[in-house]
Amino acid sequence: MQDFETPLAGVAAADQMTLRRSNLAVVLRALRDGGPRSRARLASDLGLNKATVSSLVAELAERGLVREGGVERGGIGRPGLTVELDGQSVCGVGAEINVNHVATVALDLTGEVVSERRESLDTVRLETAEVLDHLAELVALTFDDVAARGARPVAVTVGIAGLVDGSRSVLTLGPNLGWHDVPVATMLRDRLGGPPYPIVIDNEANLAAIAEAVPGDLARRDMLVIFGEVGVGGGIIADGHLLRGRLGYAGEFGHMIVDPQGRRCGCGRIGCWETLIGLRALLDAATDIDDPVRDPALGLEERLVEINRRASLGDARTLTALAQVGGWVGVGAAALANALNPGVIVLSGYFAVVGEWMREALETRLHEGVLAPQAGGTRVEFSTLGFTAAVRGGATVALETVFNDPTRVERRAAAPTGGSR
Repeated sequence: MQDFETPLAGVAAADQMTLRRSNLAVVLRALRDGGPRSRARLASDLGLNKATVSSLVAELAERGLVREGGVERGGIGRPGLTVELDGQSVCGVGAEINVNHVATVALDLTGEVVSERRESLDTVRLETAEVLDHLAELVALTFDDVAARGARPVAVTVGIAGLVDGSRSVLTLGPNLGWHDVPVATMLRDRLGGPPYPIVIDNEANLAAIAEAVPGDLARRDMLVIFGEVGVGGGIIADGHLLRGRLGYAGEFGHMIVDPQGRRCGCGRIGCWETLIGLRALLDAATDIDDPVRDPALGLEERLVEINRRASLGDARTLTALAQVGGWVGVGAAALANALNPGVIVLSGYFAVVGEWMREALETRLHEGVLAPQAGGTRVEFSTLGFTAAVRGGATVALETVFNDPTRVERRAAAPTGGSR
């Protein structure tokens, strides 16, 4: 007679492990999204029994992911201690390669910035390997910052301007960088000595959109993020989720053709939106070719500080250029709003720094171009994250590896958990 007991027991054990891993993730995400709560409230909110929640919380504490908080007030019965995220043990690292710079940021589990680094770099003039060398140095320094905190990185997500094949972590095309089919993740991993955690790449505008998705803001559940530097990209948040498209190439807003008789774009086509609203378009309209503000050695922030200074002094050419670019931003935003009807359009990157000078022209063209009354309920906001949006989004994505599977973090000695209340 064949013995089926052992394989069935093995399957049952595997199912139990999968269920527990899933429940650990549910509890951890609930604390992230809804804030600290007592075990009793967690059990009620999640539809789990109290004993199960207490066991899950104990394991998350052993992994250094949660800790005891204060006493919960206002509930029925004996007050219980809250459970909250513990940001001390792990960090997600975001990195970015752009035309003007490389950058990194590390966030702990609570979203607090542990490390933030940036290096101005004329990446177009450098070989691909040199750019990756610079980025690897910055990432290594970020790892040092994380280690000094007593934490460890769980993943690295690299944002890059261009078309990204996420399945292979390859930059298929970076028009403004002049890169084609570059295995960015592999090259970075090799330079870092093959670390034991994932290194992946994503489009920088997608990552900026993830960073801008504010929990609890219903308008931002349906949101467009337009991210502008030399190039222009975007991210689409639909019903709270990033919309990537069939092959992951959604959001290339900068390459909508809006002026067929216009200028040639870095992608080789004529009249792309980014030729009218990218940073080069603003500098061409606002400055002469020998103006110091065009010097690639000047940091991007310094250039924009000078543009803002000239605008505040009432310089006519600067104000005219900002209004002209703002008007074209409004034209493209209207087309996107007609197609997608977002609750909010967030302008990120350089738009966030100089955007108030563009606002009037932008909103005028947006309202003129949208068919629905009052622009279909779409409002325009400027990012408060500025040039850090993409790296913060990258760090957020890196941390998702833990929120999706807390067992990726090893257990440590259990701290007192304060009982099961």
